Amino acid sequence: MKAKVNLHFYAKSTKVNAKGQFPIYVRLTVNGIRTEFSTKKFIEPNRWLSEACKMKGTTEEARSINSYLDLLKSKVLDIQMELIHKNLELSIENFKELLFGSEEKQRMLVPIFRDHNNKIKELVGKEYAPGTLERYTTSLKHTIEFLEWKYKISDIEISKINHAFITDYEFYLRSVRNCANNTAVKYIKNFSKIIKICLANDWLDKNPFANYKAKVKEVERVYLTESEVQNIIEKDLKNDRLSLVRDIFLFSCFTGLAYIDVKNLTKSHISLGIDGEKWIFTHRQKTESASKIPILPVTQLIIDKYENHPQAIGNDKLLPVLSNQKMNAYLKEIAGVCEIDKELTFHIARHTFATTVTLTNGVPIESVSKMLGHKNLRTTQHYAKVLDRKVSDDMKILKEKFTLINKEIGNKSSVS
Repeated sequence: MKAKVNLHFYAKSTKVNAKGQFPIYVRLTVNGIRTEFSTKKFIEPNRWLSEACKMKGTTEEARSINSYLDLLKSKVLDIQMELIHKNLELSIENFKELLFGSEEKQRMLVPIFRDHNNKIKELVGKEYAPGTLERYTTSLKHTIEFLEWKYKISDIEISKINHAFITDYEFYLRSVRNCANNTAVKYIKNFSKIIKICLANDWLDKNPFANYKAKVKEVERVYLTESEVQNIIEKDLKNDRLSLVRDIFLFSCFTGLAYIDVKNLTKSHISLGIDGEKWIFTHRQKTESASKIPILPVTQLIIDKYENHPQAIGNDKLLPVLSNQKMNAYLKEIAGVCEIDKELTFHIARHTFATTVTLTNGVPIESVSKMLGHKNLRTTQHYAKVLDRKVSDDMKILKEKFTLINKEIGNKSSVS
C-alpha cells in the first residue's frame, strides 16, 4: 500500500507575537498521522494567502519567505524519496528524524525541568521566594520517581508525554505518594509549567494538558472566635517563653501577617500612613505582593513591650520571633492551657485576622484583601464564605429554638 504524505503551511493565530504577527507553521501528515512545527517565520495576518499556502505579494520579504517554504517542500520530498530508496518505513518518526536530526532526540524532560529550577534558584530573593524553589525541587523529585515507578526509566523524551502520562502521574501522586487532592493538583500544576515551556519553544506539537481537568477542593479555614482570642489575651501565663509566643501570635491575629513576614519585620517597616497614624508597610515573602496595615492599639502594645528586647535588637528585628517549629510547639501548649479545642498554628492567626478581627467587625472585604496582600479578591472571599456558614449554623439553632416556642404556643391554643 502506497503511503500518503501531505504537507500544509498555515498561519497559526493562537501563537501571535507581541507585534501582532502570526507564525507560519508546517503540518506534515503521513498516513493520517500528523505532526506540526514552526518555520520560525512570522507574517502579518492580512498578508497570508490561506488557499495558496504562501505569502501575498512580490516584495523581497514575500519572495524570501515563499522560497523558504518551497525549500521545505523539496526537503520533505527528498526525505520521502530517501526512505523509499532505503526501503524504510514512511512514518512520522522517520520524517522527524531526518528533518530535525539529533536535535529532536536531545529534548528530554529532566534536563528541561532542571534548567527551569536552576533559573528559579538564581532569582530567589529577587522574583521568587525560597518556598517556590523548594516546591519545584520536590516536584522534579516526584517526577523522576514516577518515571522509575511507571516506565523503569530515569528520563523521557518530551514528545512521548501525552494525556495518559499525566493521568498516570496524578494516580501515582495520590496512591504511591499518598498525596491529598490539593497537594496532588499542585504538583501536577508545577509539572504543567514545564510543559508550557516546551510548547512556547515549539518543542511539542500538542498540549498533553488540553483535555485534562483538575479540581482543587475548598479547604475549611480554621480561625479563633472573639471569645477564644480574648481568652488567650487574658490568660495568666507563668512561663516567659509561652508569654512571648502568645504575644507574637496575637500580633499576627491583629495584623494578618504570616509567620515569615512577622519574623522579617524591622522598625523601618513602620511609617506614617495616609491618615497620619502608624502603619506597617511590607511585602509578603510568599507572593511579593504589598501589604499596608494600620497598627491597632493591641499591636502597638506588643511592639512597645519588645522594643528593647536583646534578641530583637541583636538581630535588627521588630520582634524576637522564635523558629516556626518552636512557635507551633508552644502554641499547642497555649491551646491546652486556654482550653481551646483547635490545633493552634501560626497560620490560624492570619485566618483570625481575616474573619474575627476584620470581616466580622464590618471592615469591607476589599480593604481586608489589601491588608492580607491578596492579589485576587476571590482568595479573600473564601473567608467571607466561612462566615456565611457560621451565620447559617447560628440561624439553624435559632430556628430550632423558635420551632419549640411555636409548638408550645400551638399546644396552649389547642388546650384553650
